[in-house]
This record gives sequence, C-alpha cells and structure tokens, in this order.
Amino acid sequence: MGTAGFEEFVAARGPRLLRVAWLLTGDAHLAEDLLQTVLARVWPKWNRIADENPEAYVRKALVHAHASWWRRKWRGEVPHGDDLPDRAASDNAFADVDLEQALAGAVRSLPTRQRAVVVLRYFEDLSVAETAQVLGCSEGTVKSQASKALRTLRERLPAAAVVGEGGERR
Repeated sequence: MGTAGFEEFVAARGPRLLRVAWLLTGDAHLAEDLLQTVLARVWPKWNRIADENPEAYVRKALVHAHASWWRRKWRGEVPHGDDLPDRAASDNAFADVDLEQALAGAVRSLPTRQRAVVVLRYFEDLSVAETAQVLGCSEGTVKSQASKALRTLRERLPAAAVVGEGGERR
C-alpha cells in the first residue's frame, strides 16, 4: 500500500480516530493536533504497518502521544467549552446531547490512565487484552483502572446516564 492506501485509511478511519483523540484530550483543536501529529509520524512507516493492523497501531500511537503531551504538561491552546467534533463525521452512538455532554465532561475529568482505559474499552470496544497491549500494562491493571473509572463516572453522571427507563441499569 502506498500513498493511496494511506489516504484511503485516513478517509475511512479518520473520523473514528479523531473521536478517540477528542475523548483523550477533551478539546476539538487539541484532538486534531494530536491526530495530525500521530499521522505524520505514521506516514513514513506506512508500508511496514499497512498490512498488519494500522488502526490499532494508530490508536496506540494516539494514546502514547497524548500521555507524552500530558507528562510534559503541553497544553497548546486553552480549551473553550465543549467543542464536539462534527456529529455526522463522528459516527456517534448517543442521541441525547445533554447526556453526551455530561458523559464527555465526566470522562475528561478522569485521570489520564483511567480515561485511556475508558476510551479504549468502552468507546473503541477493545477487549481487556487489547487495551492492556495498547497501554503497555497488565490485564489486571486495565481491570482495576476500568473499575475505578466506572465508579467515578457513576458518581459524577446524572441518574439518567446510569439508570434507563423502567429503572434498568445501563
């Protein structure tokens, strides 16, 4: 796969990868910067990774680049409000905007490792093993971080996010 393959990959997977970046950063502009930075790093290696699982590779690179930015306290622009990526481009599964914004805010407030686990496990639907591989940690760490994150999210989210119609737990 050459240039055309990379362009096809970005066109097909870009919106989903941008959503991952946005969930990690909490800011649309920083998410775009993060994704562009990672794609620029991936491009020279494209021929080597294209035949394997390029989406997993880019997703892992997003998580690592975000952690690196966070460690260096790089923040670039100051976030202003809840700039959400375009709904049509985000393949968004949430219908209720208020609930979506509450969830996004709660996820952004999590510590970096817990946020990464939530994004990978519940938004990207990776298994515990796949999440552990992306984060470079044990499966036990993924499980404990997910448990702590979910406990925090249940405390911070409105009741509508935790209990659905008829009282069933979501």
